[in-house]
Amino acid sequence: MPPLSLLIKPASGNCNLRCKYCFYHDISEHRQTENYGMMKIETLELLVQKAFQHAEHACSFVFQGGEPTLVGLDFFKKLIELEKKYNIKNIQVHNALQTNGMVIDEAWAQFLAQNNFLVGLSLDGPKDIHDAARIDGKNKGTFKQVMHTVQLFEQYKVEYNILFVVNAYVARHVNKVYQFFKKHHFKYLQFIPCLDPLNEKPGGYEYSLTPERYARFLKNLFDMWYDDVVKGNMISIRTFDNYVGMFMGYRPEACGMTGECVCQFVVEADGGIYPCDFYVVDEWYLGNIAETELSEIGACDTAKKFIEVSRHVDPKCKECKWFKICRGGCRRMREPFENGKPVLNYYCPSFMAFFDHAAQRMQQLARMFSKR
Repeated sequence: MPPLSLLIKPASGNCNLRCKYCFYHDISEHRQTENYGMMKIETLELLVQKAFQHAEHACSFVFQGGEPTLVGLDFFKKLIELEKKYNIKNIQVHNALQTNGMVIDEAWAQFLAQNNFLVGLSLDGPKDIHDAARIDGKNKGTFKQVMHTVQLFEQYKVEYNILFVVNAYVARHVNKVYQFFKKHHFKYLQFIPCLDPLNEKPGGYEYSLTPERYARFLKNLFDMWYDDVVKGNMISIRTFDNYVGMFMGYRPEACGMTGECVCQFVVEADGGIYPCDFYVVDEWYLGNIAETELSEIGACDTAKKFIEVSRHVDPKCKECKWFKICRGGCRRMREPFENGKPVLNYYCPSFMAFFDHAAQRMQQLARMFSKR
């Protein structure tokens, strides 16, 4: 049995921000029940119990939203108690939290550090860029509060990385964003391409990331990152790390880069389980933790169909010289489907331009790292 990873939404789609590009707000509107409220402790206990029954070697509990911290710190303290209670096989446990940082105070920071949580903190760059899209309920920017959270994380030695969403505005100012991250000594970065609403033709919104802008973003970011890496200033950018690893012969660990989907076990606040964070919709409902075992959920017909659909390869992909490294990309970027099958990746032109621009240097880095 492989290691088990659960992506849990304890606060469902509840959030204290109103980010202009929020994809989960759109996802919620595509299902019969828009919001499942806050997860009950009884649901959490059942989830932890069944996870340890199912898992071998390692088990990861990753909390996301909405905004997961809205469920309260006591919820996460209870999580630690339940992990100690049910981990009778003494397997490795990894806890992670993705947060906008708005409610983090000293008590939160101390707890996260003491319990070895890996935290993904959302920050889109310097104040003017971050505040352009990441606003609160009063339409005010949130940069100042997020940077306060950074200070708390540094003070209490919380292990964290930066998550930034590549929207149209960020893509135009990639140099400014990267220099900002360097200035503040952020060494672990993850960029997430902005998503347009599900089942809509992409590119119709002010924040929409077009293929042309994404190509420019990838090339400019890589150039700056590469120059730093060869000078010994190691900055981890997850996507680039994975590509270099693939040139070294390793399997990518990032979802969306393997060429086909897997069943991720995304758990909504009511215990309902779905195969992917991008598809927490009624069509892809797999079952509820209160009624079904994880092994049965992962093997159900809906889960198999979700994976099988993702294996479709566009004929143009098979002809592309970069197919072995690109592998068609994430299926969410291949929406809307045609005749029930994914279409060519919306960012196909971006990836072709990027690999033409950067592949030779990625191969150089792969050789350099292999010698080490």
